[in-house]
Amino acid sequence: MSALEEMVRPSLARIVAPGDGYAPDREEYWGSGFFIAPGWLLTCAHVVGKGGAAVWRSGNAVGVTWQGGKTTGEVVLAKPRPEEPDGARGSWRFPDIALVRVRGADDAPCVWLSDRAPTIPAPVSLHGWSRQTGDLGMRHGIGEASALDGKALLLTGQTPVEGVSGGPVVDLRHGAVIGMNKGRGRHEGAAVPITALRELYDVRGGEILHTVMGEHDLHHLDRFNDPAAGADWTRTQTRLRGPGAHGLAPVLRVRLYGHFAHLPPPGGPGEVMHLVHEVKSRVVQEDYRSPIEHDPRTWREGAGLLHGLRDPGDHGGRPELALDAVLLYAAKVARHTALDHPADVDHDRLRDFTAWITEQATLYARQAIREDIDALLDRLSEETLRTPATVAAVAGPTPTRTSAGTASRARADVLVDVGEPVYGERYPLSVKLLYDGQDVTPLYSNDQGVRRDELHQYLREPLAEALRLGDRGEHLAAVEAFLPRRLFDVPLDDWRLSADDAWDDADLFDEQSMPLGLRRVVVIRDRRRNSRPASPEWRRRWAGVANRPLAAGPLRGEATDQGHPEAGRPEGRMAAYGRLSGMDDACVPVHCGPVGSGPGLDAMAAALAAGHPLVLWRRDGHDHEECREFHLQAGQLLGLAGGAEGLHRQVRELRIRVSDPDTAEGLVGDIAVLFDPPDRPPHGTEPMQPPLMAAPDT
Repeated sequence: MSALEEMVRPSLARIVAPGDGYAPDREEYWGSGFFIAPGWLLTCAHVVGKGGAAVWRSGNAVGVTWQGGKTTGEVVLAKPRPEEPDGARGSWRFPDIALVRVRGADDAPCVWLSDRAPTIPAPVSLHGWSRQTGDLGMRHGIGEASALDGKALLLTGQTPVEGVSGGPVVDLRHGAVIGMNKGRGRHEGAAVPITALRELYDVRGGEILHTVMGEHDLHHLDRFNDPAAGADWTRTQTRLRGPGAHGLAPVLRVRLYGHFAHLPPPGGPGEVMHLVHEVKSRVVQEDYRSPIEHDPRTWREGAGLLHGLRDPGDHGGRPELALDAVLLYAAKVARHTALDHPADVDHDRLRDFTAWITEQATLYARQAIREDIDALLDRLSEETLRTPATVAAVAGPTPTRTSAGTASRARADVLVDVGEPVYGERYPLSVKLLYDGQDVTPLYSNDQGVRRDELHQYLREPLAEALRLGDRGEHLAAVEAFLPRRLFDVPLDDWRLSADDAWDDADLFDEQSMPLGLRRVVVIRDRRRNSRPASPEWRRRWAGVANRPLAAGPLRGEATDQGHPEAGRPEGRMAAYGRLSGMDDACVPVHCGPVGSGPGLDAMAAALAAGHPLVLWRRDGHDHEECREFHLQAGQLLGLAGGAEGLHRQVRELRIRVSDPDTAEGLVGDIAVLFDPPDRPPHGTEPMQPPLMAAPDT
């Protein structure tokens, strides 16, 4: 038995029907699982799904048998879950993953989970229970992880056999679990990459995973610190690594992740990636931003993205960069949690962590990086770390940047780009991240296009993912939608990202169930004029609205003093262009009606040609009697904004008031905003090159 197999076997469990009769020859066997933290088991959703409705409705409906005992477990998180638990089981699409709470199994040894996506190809071993040879027993095979195809890890060689679904896939080079057996086709097997755990964070109740992953890392630190505990993953990984290897050694890593486990978790992937990017830029001495976005949910995953860092101009040299990067990242995490989450920090633990970072930097970091680390931690001295109040007091101001016209400290904003229709009335889609108003990283695209009434359906999940990556703590990403003009009336600000109908349910209501425009900036931009260099009129008018008091003017020239157009022939497009061109630069066109068709569309086209970057209008149908009130309210709103950047707050507050029946009386809602500054992508976007990454030294 190899050292890795010796460590995996005690972590394996078989998933069976609950109740008496746990003997292998009598129990109803469902599949395999493995412990990832004391009392926490990972398996496939389709394995526990064999128990039918009882699994999804009962607290203890999964039988679990392992080397140390037998009991029943509770499925805490799973994706996917059956839409109708009492109905047909159906197919189990990826990620096909379930987390089971197994009380009484706190002494079960746990596997080591990789801290990042696998490097392909990789030699692997497959583990689990199976009855393929007749008797139920542990099975072990050798294969290769040959490709990462979307959400599936493809396996060749010895592919999973029946029954091992839910068992671990171990990278033999580095001694880490990189996947979970799912099934096999005619020529190859399929596994769920371990990074699919991230998808469970977004399931209701998914925050429990922060606790589970912290317990995972503390378990392995305890095993390493206790030689009497028997074989442990850290020492085995050290032997696999060999003498003279560079980068983050397993011993250093297990101690680092143990410190991370005592910190408040990141609020989202944006917090982690912001620090990772800062570290890459400093260590490699270039402002590199990878065109491939990652979705880390833990501090350990941020370190995993750095311990293969190489200098792109050095072609594999200077391997010490990886260790520099990880230690600098650790210092940034310590300072970030102390200053941004002071009430949640255990300050004794944090003092231990900063002392450990200083010690390791003295031993291993280059002088320039050691000086950076010292500068970061000087403000977290013994006196500073006494109380949360003193930590907050030394935080000082954080630099802000202009994003979508508003001061923001989000990691990135989100671009939703809907193209002109193709194949009839189908609109191609893409979702991107926008950094500092210039750099763009693509996340999702659909070139075949969707119908207008399908936009929300197809954009919901990509938009939710992009916002997670763009948000940084309390600083939320803005949504900028590049739209064809005929789609300007699509109510993006009213879209909800949660699939369940939680808006009216007090037990389910949370920030994710609210319409987008009630929490964050949501603006419309003109796709056509953003595809070309900015005109002089556009630049001049943007300068006019950026920092001056704003006033309202009619978008349509035939509007009366009551705020709605007079009956009769609409104003011609060129007449509208001439009138709108003559408006003061700080004057914002306002319209009481839709602009995606008819006279409103003509007037909007004239306003865009005249260079107007701001327009307010109503999307909905309404009585003319409301138009005078709308124009009055729009004028008041613009007056209170004090400039373009102040407009977002006023619009958001109006949307919140309109959404509440107690404050909506007398207000006119369904307001849309064109907020379209020049010199922001897509025009003029520069391509980005990622830093070179060495083979992971895990």
